[in-house]
Amino acid sequence: MEGIHVSIKAEELTRWLDVPITNTLLTSWLVVAFLIVFSLFVRRHVSLVPGKFQIVMETMFGGVQAFVAESLESVILAKRFTPFLITIFLFILIGNWMEFIPGVESIVFHTQDGEVVPFLRAINTDLNIPLALAIIAFITIETTGIMVLGIRKYAGKFFNFHSPVGLFVGLLELLSETIRLISFSFRLFGNIFAGSVLVAIITYLAPYIVPTPFLLFEVFVGLIQAAVFTLLTLFFIKLAIMETGH
Repeated sequence: MEGIHVSIKAEELTRWLDVPITNTLLTSWLVVAFLIVFSLFVRRHVSLVPGKFQIVMETMFGGVQAFVAESLESVILAKRFTPFLITIFLFILIGNWMEFIPGVESIVFHTQDGEVVPFLRAINTDLNIPLALAIIAFITIETTGIMVLGIRKYAGKFFNFHSPVGLFVGLLELLSETIRLISFSFRLFGNIFAGSVLVAIITYLAPYIVPTPFLLFEVFVGLIQAAVFTLLTLFFIKLAIMETGH
């Protein structure tokens, strides 16, 4: 359709030391920079006598940590994983919502090949970033299972030689562990990319009031997808530390 630019692959803006710098990579750097600045801002305003902002932040953080502790049945593990889970949630959420900031995907860049591509692009419309997040979550899940249960007991969840049925079920469980990489990444990528294309088409066909409800819906989808990815990471950590038969 003329006037609509849709590309599954992230567009390359330039190269640095023969490393391609894409528009989604540039956007991800902006998200990371925002999170760093926000964390420094929060830290700077922490005091022994909390203000309203600090009370709100402490209440939210405490509520999340209590939920993680209840899910993992361990206060120690909750203290370890709550910052990690919140970071993943905020990174995905801000990355999803940056699509709706004026200028993102509307400011174009002229490449050396003469192509006109968006200078910035929503990070999760590039499969590489959801896949990288999935790999981080996968390594965290497997490492936690080994550290909590021990490598022998954790491996025993997948290689049960006491019965043929137990061995078959264990191998299926091992296969499901690796499939999580695909389900994690494609779930996030598919929903965000499809929403981005939908908004682009609606905006092209009816560029004024009509896109508003679709934009609001995609804001909601961005929140839900960030929450789903984070909760799945938490629950898979829970499954990883559970012993066989529980």
